Amino acid sequence: MSKKKSQFQYFLLYKPFNVLCQFTDSSNTKRTLGEVYPFPKNAYPVGRLDTDSEGLLILTNDKTLNHRLLNPQFAHKRTYWVQVEGIPTAEALQQLEKGVDIKINKKVYRTQKAEVKLLQNPPNVPDRNPPIRFRKNQPTSWLELTLTEGKNRQVRRMTAKVGFPTLRLVRASIEGLTIEGMESGQVLKVSKNTLERKVFG
Repeated sequence: MSKKKSQFQYFLLYKPFNVLCQFTDSSNTKRTLGEVYPFPKNAYPVGRLDTDSEGLLILTNDKTLNHRLLNPQFAHKRTYWVQVEGIPTAEALQQLEKGVDIKINKKVYRTQKAEVKLLQNPPNVPDRNPPIRFRKNQPTSWLELTLTEGKNRQVRRMTAKVGFPTLRLVRASIEGLTIEGMESGQVLKVSKNTLERKVFG
């Protein structure tokens, strides 16, 4: 193995709510990834999570991983736990599975088929800080939604389209990598072999 390859590092972060998925903030109003953990200067996030989303984020200085993980032709599964306002109907779940029309960059986009299920119990995730805001007279529920694509704010746009706005969004896994057992803000360092085995099979 070359010296260059031996210097590659791979991190799994449980990204907290209200943290920018980058290392700088021009407005100086948000926490950044560097404030969560002292990542190496040449590390960067593979893909992204919105500031108001939580969960699994991969960071590395191995630039070849970006193409292999994010290129649509590889169709890697990303699973999200989604707390929504209301209790989705069977029809709404079916619509999410088959695909819905959402707006991406002001153009209509038809989402690809997804795996969707209504969870009977909330997932085992840390409390969010601050907690979600919800209406006392409106129940909430949790969905498990698995996609093989990742358009801008796609999950939120999808649930809103079928009439059940997203209140909280947590990325639970990317293929075989999961946040199971992790706390918000926690970082795990993994080997290249482990990452490739769990993501690429």
